[in-house]
Amino acid sequence: MRTKLSFNSSLLALCLFLCCATTTRGQTGAAPARAEQNGAGQPYDERVRGLLARGDVRAAFAHVERERERILKEWIAITEINAPSGKEAERAAFIEGLLRGYKSLEVSRDPAGNVVATRRGTGGGPTVVIDAHMDTVFQEGLKIKAEVRDGRIYAPGVGDDTRNVEALLAAVRALDAANLKTKGDIVFLFTVEEETSFRGVEEFVKANKGRIGQYIALDGGYDGFTYGGIGINWYRHHFIGPGGHTRSSTPPYSATLPAARAIERIYQLPLPQGVPANLNIGMLGGSDVVNAKAADAWFTVDLRSTSNEVIADLEKKIAAIVKEEAERERMTVRTELISSTPAAQIPGHRDSPLVKTAEAVHYAMGFKPSITLSGSNNGNVALLAGIPAISTGAGPCSNSHALTEYCEIEPLYKGIQKVILLLAATAGV
Repeated sequence: MRTKLSFNSSLLALCLFLCCATTTRGQTGAAPARAEQNGAGQPYDERVRGLLARGDVRAAFAHVERERERILKEWIAITEINAPSGKEAERAAFIEGLLRGYKSLEVSRDPAGNVVATRRGTGGGPTVVIDAHMDTVFQEGLKIKAEVRDGRIYAPGVGDDTRNVEALLAAVRALDAANLKTKGDIVFLFTVEEETSFRGVEEFVKANKGRIGQYIALDGGYDGFTYGGIGINWYRHHFIGPGGHTRSSTPPYSATLPAARAIERIYQLPLPQGVPANLNIGMLGGSDVVNAKAADAWFTVDLRSTSNEVIADLEKKIAAIVKEEAERERMTVRTELISSTPAAQIPGHRDSPLVKTAEAVHYAMGFKPSITLSGSNNGNVALLAGIPAISTGAGPCSNSHALTEYCEIEPLYKGIQKVILLLAATAGV
């Protein structure tokens, strides 16, 4: 799930990350429940129920059940290969080596460093890209050792996004074992730098936009999915003053004073009703020593909304506040735009074939899915390019981006089966 981490000895890191993952535990097994009356509706529910009745789909599900031990061991092995964002080479090489052992795939590495594995279809269906990102948020040199206890697996990065990397690998093996042929090509994409810059997915989409029919991002989630992307803007506001010693009479104040006043006022800004929006001030910085008045006091602002207009309005109001508070103490302001990702919403996408198919799949698997438009992952890039996209996940996990991250083991097997059904339904059989 996309975010950025930054470290400095003089700052207070109070990062808050918007997380789309759910932790609802679902029933597992090779026999998913029938689609409910309140599913996606005709013809989607009927078509997905028909897929569940097929022998090749049932055989693929059964293969997942037989491979439980292998899946768990491989999941652990990948998790224990640290892959800081931008430094995924070791993990990418391991994954590529596994993929090259699957004879159904054409495997390559693109210029961005993504691992691309294409499973050719029989013809007549859309090209479906399904991705999981290889990178994590943890520092280089971290030694990771996964621990299994009480039905859970504990390790940094075990969920975000390694559970979904393993889900793709297991899905390929199950499709092959069942000889399940799809009409459309399926591109299994393992991307770099999702957590920091979206560079991997941006370069892939730019190079392949005309060939992608549908895009599925596996990142977070389990019993539901998103079909829109939230906009995320990050800023750093600097208050610049003359500084000085604690005992100096001139200037009278540290630049931390107008910064503090601005923070209080920013948190008093009302957020709009009826439109998803978030505002957070997560990082602070000032002097490097205790006995100095800060000549540069700063804080970051994280603005998020499904509406680009809401982000622009809040940005304008915050800019006015920081300017007023700086001028009040005869100081100046310097604002940096750290990162900007527009909200990605396709009009009418909620009723599109991809979203309705995904909805039917989730109901057929026994879920009552939460369906939202506030994703924050590789799917956003596809949506911004006008490509129908959703994001979901293969298992419930908690404490994402923390050293205490963990996942429930049992639901992953059902989650892999959901991925198989989703691919059969979208690429066609």
